[in-house]
Amino acid sequence: MKPDRKQGVVPLQLLARRHVAALCFLALSGNAIQISLAQQSSKDAPSAPLPRSWAVDVVNNEMEILNHKGSYLRYRMRVVNARGDIVRDVIESKDGTVARTILRDGKPLTDEQDKLERDRLNGLLQSPADFLKRARNDDSDKKIADSLMHLMPDAMIYTPTPGQPQTGRNPGMTEAVFDYEPNPKFDPPTTKAEALRGLKGRVWVERKGRHLVRMEGNIFRDVNFGWGLLAHIYPGGQLALDQVDVGNGRWTFSHFSERLTVRLLLVKTLNINTTIDASDFQHMPAMSYQDAIKMLLATPLPTH
Repeated sequence: MKPDRKQGVVPLQLLARRHVAALCFLALSGNAIQISLAQQSSKDAPSAPLPRSWAVDVVNNEMEILNHKGSYLRYRMRVVNARGDIVRDVIESKDGTVARTILRDGKPLTDEQDKLERDRLNGLLQSPADFLKRARNDDSDKKIADSLMHLMPDAMIYTPTPGQPQTGRNPGMTEAVFDYEPNPKFDPPTTKAEALRGLKGRVWVERKGRHLVRMEGNIFRDVNFGWGLLAHIYPGGQLALDQVDVGNGRWTFSHFSERLTVRLLLVKTLNINTTIDASDFQHMPAMSYQDAIKMLLATPLPTH
């Protein structure tokens, strides 16, 4: 079995975008509250709408989370799906994100598995072109998400839902809660934007800093891409995204889950059931991807 040099790991935001519906959900997380915040009345001034600058701040915060310029983290990411239960050691570098698999199905890697992983990472060191190609693909994904974010003010209708329980994920912060559903007047300008017509759910927003804390989405009706020729998402799917404050002004994801049934190209039906969790966040200095890989390789593997 040869190491897959293309295999890599990126933050949740990019992993999620590898599924079309999850991509749209991610974009929604950046702007779901833009209209609702502009329309909602604050507790301190019940009759006065919140200024649009409040809503713009929320969008800008999500853009910072997506691009995190000048801020770099190291963390563990656990991915559970049909392929198994994988834990990776992840480092964000100036050039892009790199990662090393450190646990499989709750167990330390075998010598053979560790060798394959080291070969893969050493292959990226020896072939910068392979890494840069993947980095360009990730940048392309970011641009797609950016473009979808700008659609959200018109794509959804948002309703404040006061009195809802707080998530409690960021102690000391208070949250505003909104329900959202598709705007029937929204005309999706792109194929990917079609997914927004079948999504509704609830969003939690931290009031003071205007950060997205949690978002839940439900696929409540069939969604077609390219009249169903490219893909079809069946109703009943569920998605969830959580974000946390990790200090130094940096917010990032801590959890993402998706349960979807998707038919691709009128032929193949996929049942997607994936959970991704991130933990053990550490702030890192700026470094090249090569230095990040060397740091990963120099770190002893966990023994349990």
